[in-house]
Amino acid sequence: MTTIAIPIDGMKLGAALNARVHWTRRAARVKKERAVVAVALRAQWFPDVETASPPTTCTLARIAPRMLDDDNLAGAFKSIRDEVAAFFGVDDGPKGPIAWRYEQRKGQPKQYAVEIRLAWGDDSGKA
Repeated sequence: MTTIAIPIDGMKLGAALNARVHWTRRAARVKKERAVVAVALRAQWFPDVETASPPTTCTLARIAPRMLDDDNLAGAFKSIRDEVAAFFGVDDGPKGPIAWRYEQRKGQPKQYAVEIRLAWGDDSGKA
């Protein structure tokens, strides 16, 4: 199994499902999050997108001072998951080739980050 971890420091993910904001602010947040993830994927690991095969597992980890409950954790990663799937040109649904996992770790006060772990191989946990 091959695994690559892509850390993105300073990315603050909140409980997007509970946010009561105007649709334009939400759209701007989603656009920014997707752009940051696209740059991280291209610059750090995949200079040639055309030859990149989709991973079998993608684990999205949130690092923040406070924890989110499970449904808000998955919701907070929606735009990031969408961008990873778009990057590899695959569907992010249950019949897609990538198994999606979510994690969170408690960070220091005012520490916010996201880690994207991509894994290729048979023992990556895809059922």
